[in-house]
Amino acid sequence: MPTPAYKDLEYQNTHVTLFKNSITVPLTPILPPGVLRNAFDAAIQQYKAVVGDDQVLQGAALEEYIDPYELWESEPAKRKMASAAVRPKDIDELKKVLAVSNEYNIPLWTFSRGKNLGYGGPAPRVNGSVALDLHRMDRILEVNEEYAYAVVEPGVTFTDLYEYCAKRGLKVWPSVPSLGWGSVVGNTLDRGTGFTPTATHHQYICGLEAMLANGDVVRSGQFAVSNSQSAHLSKFTFGPSIEGLFLQSNLGVVTKLGIWLTPAPQAYMSCSFDMPDFEDIETIVDVFGPMRRDGLLPNTCYCSNIVEWLGMMGKRQEMWPKPGPIPEWRLKELQNELGFGYWNLKFGLYGARDVIQAHYNEVKKVLDTKAPKGRLQGQMFSAKDWEKLDPTSVPDPHGGFFVGMPSLWSLPMVKFRLPKDGSGIGAHYDYSPIIPGSGREVLEWVKTARKIYEAENFDLFCDFFMHERHVIFVSMMTFDKTNPKDREAVECMFQSMFAEGKKRGYSKYRSHVNAMDQVASLYDFNDHAYRRFVETLKDAVDPKGILSPGKQGIWPKRFRENERLKANL
Repeated sequence: MPTPAYKDLEYQNTHVTLFKNSITVPLTPILPPGVLRNAFDAAIQQYKAVVGDDQVLQGAALEEYIDPYELWESEPAKRKMASAAVRPKDIDELKKVLAVSNEYNIPLWTFSRGKNLGYGGPAPRVNGSVALDLHRMDRILEVNEEYAYAVVEPGVTFTDLYEYCAKRGLKVWPSVPSLGWGSVVGNTLDRGTGFTPTATHHQYICGLEAMLANGDVVRSGQFAVSNSQSAHLSKFTFGPSIEGLFLQSNLGVVTKLGIWLTPAPQAYMSCSFDMPDFEDIETIVDVFGPMRRDGLLPNTCYCSNIVEWLGMMGKRQEMWPKPGPIPEWRLKELQNELGFGYWNLKFGLYGARDVIQAHYNEVKKVLDTKAPKGRLQGQMFSAKDWEKLDPTSVPDPHGGFFVGMPSLWSLPMVKFRLPKDGSGIGAHYDYSPIIPGSGREVLEWVKTARKIYEAENFDLFCDFFMHERHVIFVSMMTFDKTNPKDREAVECMFQSMFAEGKKRGYSKYRSHVNAMDQVASLYDFNDHAYRRFVETLKDAVDPKGILSPGKQGIWPKRFRENERLKANL
């Protein structure tokens, strides 16, 4: 038996249940494209010689390597499946795995923890790829309290990093997303976000190490200087900066990542602001946007609609048992019962107590004048002068991921549309465009999204993250995976929103494996010069095209023509 994916019993049980219970059609064996059975069997034996028999998985053992939210599981031509999984424990084993893959022309699909749920999880872009699972490479190599950074391998989860710091009493707060069981490296490379001051994770990378397809190892920035004391302190380098080449990339396998953390502050203020009406989103964006840009609100503001909050609290049929979208009058009733607005925004203020109190007072002055319909609330949590705040002293609902404490808090929301009788399989799919931080544009978009949802008898279920100049608007489609009508509706909603986004010049900030070519096609300047440039790099550093072919729409030469024809791009 292979080793469990998680040492934490709760996480392991949840992981196994999520994947095993999501399968509606039995797994079927598949070969890598263009690889004959005898060659594949020989490669499997060589993989086993490298990592050990129990770290090469095939057949029924691949149930943890599917997309648990797959829309097209019953259609073999569309279903995303790995032919095997290989789990190296260190860079020496990884190098040998790459050598075997090069010898037999076997594509690998690389991931750290496979928890990019709603975007494909660990499922490959190319059917029959071998899943290159890096979760056993799980060392925390350094956490520096003085300079507030960490250096981690791909298998390190947000929970691992938090617990490492907490057990040692280190006065740093890692940024964590809404689910703590994902990889720090994987989330960061896919431009994921959290909630503390270092929430935009990819912007806080400082020095990484990557292995190229030929086994060569390269480092970026000052990390490339032997014994540099600034390896993870400065983003300055000499010559081109290469860190960005490994974000959402198939140019190499990131094996070490330096990332900045938040120094533990003296105080933290938990802040919330809500407004009662659908159209109030325009006011929220136009009022909070300037405060983000001028630094009055230096951190990400997270805003969700009432339906997303309902998804945290139970099943839809318990709140509205009738067909069709929940009517506005019923949403108003639920808002009043639960004390929510239609839009509910949360943010944190971090630093010295008196400074953040002054920030809050200024924010209140702005909102009292420009958004008087809204309701602002703030609660201060503070250590003594010259001391640092213990995040565990901040109770729910004020703390959690806003003070760097990970959990699985939001996972149950996928069950929102399941029947009351306990049947069905909860799942979700997302459309998440990058939109200018203009109230008019965001209101126009959310009206469009709501119309698309309601045409399929779905409720608009969404949130958005306010950055300084743009908004990442996440339209989440929770559905019952066992319901064919739900699956068809989700595909229809995604394609409709994609078409509307394309009209406006919007692209997604990340993509499901099924839509990677579609999203990549939007970057069309000068006859797709960007794609041609990256594919030139791809062919140079991975001539046999073994590393994650098709990731983000970047295809190696041996796949390129065939895949473009299939995608009609």
